Formats: sequence, structure tokens, C-alpha cells
Amino acid sequence: MKALILAAGYATRLYPLTKDRPKPLLLVGKRTIVDYLIQKLEQVPEIDTIYIVTNDKFYGIFNEWQKTCRSKKKIIIDNDGSTTNENRLGAIGDIRLVLEKQKVYDDILVLAGDNMFDWGMKEFADFAKEKPESFALGAFDLNDKAKAANTYGVVEVGAEGELVNFLEKPKDPPTSFIATGIYYFPQDKLNLIAQFLKVGNEKDAPGHFVQWIRKEHQVRCYVFEGVWFDIGDLESYRKANLAFQEK
Repeated sequence: MKALILAAGYATRLYPLTKDRPKPLLLVGKRTIVDYLIQKLEQVPEIDTIYIVTNDKFYGIFNEWQKTCRSKKKIIIDNDGSTTNENRLGAIGDIRLVLEKQKVYDDILVLAGDNMFDWGMKEFADFAKEKPESFALGAFDLNDKAKAANTYGVVEVGAEGELVNFLEKPKDPPTSFIATGIYYFPQDKLNLIAQFLKVGNEKDAPGHFVQWIRKEHQVRCYVFEGVWFDIGDLESYRKANLAFQEK
């Protein structure tokens, strides 16, 4: 199994903090976001390699960070070649780039590089392995539909844990369950990513890909419990800092 951390965004809503530093390398508490994520991935023994995809602007900074990283897993930094927010490849484009460039043919766990959470990743990996032929995503209950409106990918979960529907930033969310930016892609279905992009689908938000595949392929939902932050702006970054400093 491989893991991929998406870290190629430009985080303009966090300026000036991210003007010259990528969001995943911001400190939350005493460590960077990406260090937290790697620590979580180290809990999954099946993972042998962690890929981090960034952009040309921050590629050198990630290479400097890697010199100080003390991970038990092999870490490879990939440059997607983009230079601005306008010519970025998007999350799905970056996933395809890494899969093709690194010739990845294993099951893969994908994490958004701006996630902060206190739960373990082994439970999610074990859940995915129960039905390794199916896609899986991590969900979280905000317990308030209003908080999900216009902000998150909203999921509807069936009685058996299956994904019934996925709506990207709806104005009127049907549930308070949202996607956390944690996904499992089975190895024999990785080719669907290239197919999705080939027909001109939205390349940035992973939710559009999930909505597309669920029409013909099973997508299972694992509901996480605990503390979770999507660090998208200065206020969410402040709250995450307070929460993890206390921890």
C-alpha cells in the first residue's frame, strides 16, 4: 500500500502566512501539519512509501524540510510543475501525475495536506481492507447542517455504510456528514482517475470524482470520531493551533 499527501495548493486565503511557505509546513502546536499526517500514516504497517505532491513554487522548501524528517517510511516529494493558483493541476490532476510518474500499482491512501485530526489511520486502513475492491472515504459528523453549507463536500451514508450521495458544497445540505479529505483507492481501479479526467470532468475537488465513480462502483464510508480541522483560512488555523497546543 502507498500513501499520497496532497500539498500542491497555494493557500491564498492564509496570506501572508503562506505567501512564501506551503500550508502543510505551517506549525500547528509544536509540529508542522505534514509531520502530523506522516505520524498518522506510520500507524499503518502496510504503507511502505509516502508521496507528497507539491508545486514548483514550494518544491525546494519541501526538499529542505525532508532533510529534517525522521519518518520510518520512505518519503518521495513530487513537483507537479505548476507555478500559480491559476495553472495548478487540481487534486485529481495531482493524483494522476503521481500515479503515472511513480508507476504506482498498489492500493493507495490519499490525504488532503491541510487536515488536522486526533484519530488514528490504522482503523481506516483496516476498514478499507475489509473490501479491498471498493473505494472508501473518511467522513465526519459536524452535528450541524448549517456549518456544512457552501463549505464542505457533504455525504449521505446508507444503512450499511455505503455512500448514497455526495454533494460538493451544497447550499442546503441534506446531512451534517462531510468528507474529510481522506480516501482509499483500490489498485485495480486506479485507471478510473485518468478516465475521469479524459472526459473533461472537474479536476480540483475530489468530491466530483467520488460522485462520478459511485454511479458504477461501490464507495464505502468510514465515520471518524474525535477532533478535526480543515485549515482553510486564518480563523480555522487559529482554532487548530489552540486545540493542538492544549493536546
